Amino acid sequence: MKIAIVYDVPYPWHVGGIEAMHYNAAVELAKKHDVHFFTTKWPGMKDEFVHKGVHYHATHSTNQEKIYRHGRRSVREAALFNSSVSKLFGYDFDVVIADYFPMLHLPLVKLYCRSRGAKLIMAVAEYWDKSYWKEYIGGTGTLASVFADSAIKGADAYVTISSTTKGKMIDAGINSEKISIFAPVIDKRDFRGIRGSGKRSRTVVFSGRMVKEKRIDRFLKVIKDANKKTNGIRGIVLGSGPEKEKLMAMSKSMKLDKIVEFRDFYKDKKDLYSLIKSSSMLLNMSEREGLSIICLESIALNVPVLLPSYSPIPEEVKEMCTVSNEKNLASAASKIVTAKDSSIFIKNRDNLDRYFVSETNRFYSRLFKSIETGD
Repeated sequence: MKIAIVYDVPYPWHVGGIEAMHYNAAVELAKKHDVHFFTTKWPGMKDEFVHKGVHYHATHSTNQEKIYRHGRRSVREAALFNSSVSKLFGYDFDVVIADYFPMLHLPLVKLYCRSRGAKLIMAVAEYWDKSYWKEYIGGTGTLASVFADSAIKGADAYVTISSTTKGKMIDAGINSEKISIFAPVIDKRDFRGIRGSGKRSRTVVFSGRMVKEKRIDRFLKVIKDANKKTNGIRGIVLGSGPEKEKLMAMSKSMKLDKIVEFRDFYKDKKDLYSLIKSSSMLLNMSEREGLSIICLESIALNVPVLLPSYSPIPEEVKEMCTVSNEKNLASAASKIVTAKDSSIFIKNRDNLDRYFVSETNRFYSRLFKSIETGD
């Protein structure tokens, strides 16, 4: 089958979660299909080249500074991306997998699919309502919302990363039977040979950007209360961000200097995996989270995840974790770290299948068949 993937930000020339998902899908699909990736041209890229079996078509030079202006996606760059999309018309594809963002390219993609008889699969990581659009870009948010509502319509199938986004899409009028959940973010090969540092310690880990939404202040309180209940419990906060100095000062004022350790992100992800593997659990207190890859990685390492009940993490991820009311988190943490086998706190492991890179071809084979037969 001849497949086109359309997205304006290519991995690994730009690193990000959505970029990595499209890259993983492209590389896996290329093992069985003829895959072409239509994107923008970033520093270090050629106009036309093959990378890991994927044929790249890169037009319109851009970079981090151009594509993000004033903390938001550039409308100008989104419009110029159409110069890359227009290259589609030089080929005959059976299927086009197009990301919903940056949206301005979707009318041209739909025109191609209608004129060539190709099936359109739209990848939707997030769906924003009118209020969010107005918050994001101000006065023109209403107009952007109208365009967004129109742009998302008309695909043969949709792939989203979570049930949360799926619910918003259904509210926007998309047929639920056309929406599948799949996010190839976990590569089993990355976990081979990962070992902890001997006996699992009574360590609780957080890893992520140090911003207010991650609620690391609440993480510190849980560790302090848990340490009072169970001797030896300690915390490791891994990451960087604008809140780091403030949080380190807070930790000191709470007299957690010898209980909580702050570390920078590791350059090698295997070091992160080794740390998690050596720990008793991962605690994520975030109040704003789309998927939480770190939670999935922890579960893949057979290390339980503890979440507060207010967590916005999708249900299919929550179902694999231990979820507790915030006032009971310290007790839940103590129970997990003192268990002889903490892996008993991981449930519904089959949910991980929808996040394994190795499941890509199996997933898309079923999806291709369903859109061909109309089932």
